Amino acid sequence: MTDQETAPGGVTEPLLRTPLVEEHRRLGARLVPFAGWEMPVQYQGIAAEHQAVRTRAGLFDVSHMGELELSGEHALAVVNYQVTNDLERIADGQAMYTCCCNSAGTVLDDLIVYRHSAERIMIVCNASNRPKMSAHFERAAQNHCDFRDASDETALIALQGPKALDTLERAGCSVQNVAASLRSFRFTGGSVAGISALIARTGYTGEDGVELFCKSDDAVALWRALLEAGKGIDISAVGLGARDTLRLEARLSLYGNEIDEDTHPLEAGLAWTVKFDKSDFVGKQALLAAKAKGASRTLVGFEMTGRGVARHGYPLLSTTGEKIGVCTSGAPSPTLGKSIGLGFVPPALSQLGSEIAVDCRGKAVAARVVPTPFYKRAKAS
Repeated sequence: MTDQETAPGGVTEPLLRTPLVEEHRRLGARLVPFAGWEMPVQYQGIAAEHQAVRTRAGLFDVSHMGELELSGEHALAVVNYQVTNDLERIADGQAMYTCCCNSAGTVLDDLIVYRHSAERIMIVCNASNRPKMSAHFERAAQNHCDFRDASDETALIALQGPKALDTLERAGCSVQNVAASLRSFRFTGGSVAGISALIARTGYTGEDGVELFCKSDDAVALWRALLEAGKGIDISAVGLGARDTLRLEARLSLYGNEIDEDTHPLEAGLAWTVKFDKSDFVGKQALLAAKAKGASRTLVGFEMTGRGVARHGYPLLSTTGEKIGVCTSGAPSPTLGKSIGLGFVPPALSQLGSEIAVDCRGKAVAARVVPTPFYKRAKAS
């Protein structure tokens, strides 16, 4: 187990740790460096943890994510100008998925924005991008509203799966009948097991569930209470490995894979997050130009029809062996029992059923473009 990570430039830096790191060790997790943090990649195994979330419930430590708060009279306007989606379209108590782009229209980060009110906004950003996004929104807030990076004092625990809401209520949730009273992408203040928490019906797995924000000092007590409440349904602690296969099946983007500062939302299948009819926002003109020009590549889902596993960075090929794109994410799907992937290809090869190949370490393995998401649960309320 390492407690250091080599940063760009060859500088070795200490790894950051969430308040739950000793809980992970107690549960036998394998800890690995991830985005500057020491995080659990798996406990009992990726496939077992994946299936626990699909069939029962899984518990994730995502306290490495960043929480940024903007408050004051102009908070909503400041954030809305920085993101592609439209905060004016949602009500207080709702959350919104969006991209934050630069002036060139490429993605600085993908975010979930929580609208407490027009004067109080919380942004959850990716751990790897927290320093960049914290500085970005702090600059945007100058002379307009107050800014605070609350990441270090905030823990975030995700409870996901078909039995997640039952487990939450068994743990003593102050919100009665969460399934009926808290719809998808809504949030509310409350408590779980007597611990004050912000309860959000959001997630990154393709399953129903909640994400629970609490004080860092309360994280261990909340984590243990949820595991205890889930004993009857064999709840599982889940690491980054299964988190990745779960989000891949649900076709949810991962920053650094599907999106980055070389990719704009329109080509990455995130056009739905770009509201051109709202008032001006950073990157709008560049994205309008990209829309008018048309994409030179598009993100597609594919399944392997030959024997092989696609991985991030593997070249995508035409049936004649010409390189046409790149695999952004790939793995065996525990739910579907086949290997799947996401990748960029020319629009002409993006049609469903298009035959392509994946260069798996020098061997061209047949694949086919298929509909996404690869997995979709029954519709929740």
